[in-house]
This record gives sequence, C-alpha cells and structure tokens, in this order.
Amino acid sequence: MTKEKITQFVENYLPDEDHYIVDIIIKGKEQQKVIVLIDSDEGLNIDTCAKISRSLGADEDFDNLFDGPYRLEISSPGLDHPLKLERQYQKNIGRSVQVTLNDDKILEGSLSEVKEKSIIISPEPKIVKGRKVKSDLKEDTEIMFSDIKETKILITFK
Repeated sequence: MTKEKITQFVENYLPDEDHYIVDIIIKGKEQQKVIVLIDSDEGLNIDTCAKISRSLGADEDFDNLFDGPYRLEISSPGLDHPLKLERQYQKNIGRSVQVTLNDDKILEGSLSEVKEKSIIISPEPKIVKGRKVKSDLKEDTEIMFSDIKETKILITFK
C-alpha cells in the first residue's frame, strides 16, 4: 500500500475541485492508522469528512490495499499542522504566521501575499506581557517556497 494509491482512491470521493488532499499519514505496523488530511478553499465541514470516510469504508478495492486491519481517519489539518500547499497559503492571507527557514531561522509576521514561487510576510507588532513591541521584521519580506522548512499559523487572541 502506498500513499499514491490511497491518494487515487480519496480523490475519487472528493466532492468537487475546491476540496483537496493536504497529506496522508500512515502510522503503526500491525494495525495501521491511515490519516487523510483534506481541506477546501471555502472551508471544510465534518459532514464532508464523514461522507468521504463512509465511501472509502464501503469500497472493497480500497479495503484490499491493506494486508490487515487498519483504522481510517479523515479530517482537516487543523491550525497546529504546518501549511504544505500553495492553496493553504492563499486561504490564510492576512493571518499571523511563523515561518521556519531551511537554516532554522524563524520569521514571524502577517502573511500578506502569495506568489507562484514565494510568499511575502509583513511586520506586525508583537505583544509581550501586555504591551506591544516592534516586530523582528523591519519591512515586507519575500520568502521563496524552496527556502521554507515549515510555516505554521499563529493563534492570536485579541
């Protein structure tokens, strides 16, 4: 069983072009847990996840991909999951992000633009112990996708 084969099956049950696969995670050896993370340009609801899960569960060909028992989980990536696809970046324009570069340097700012091969983050004030302090970024900063190790959404409470 490969991620590519799982991807082919899952794509058949996505409701429309707005929905897409973000990642497939396979855990365990004896009873595998297959986690399929999906998202949508317009937002994902639990009914869509349940429908895809039921459809895959009823598909004998999908079931035959696995040698033994397995658990299938269909869900959205959640805010704690790093952004992986350009579509996810587009969806999160205007949000605060933490970008870890390949050299492990960390930049924080507001995701202001997504281009074909890069993103632009803008400085935003940080709040430390109840007071605003200047951002580490001095100006809008363009970052090539090839230089990004990981991008996470920062959860802010205003």
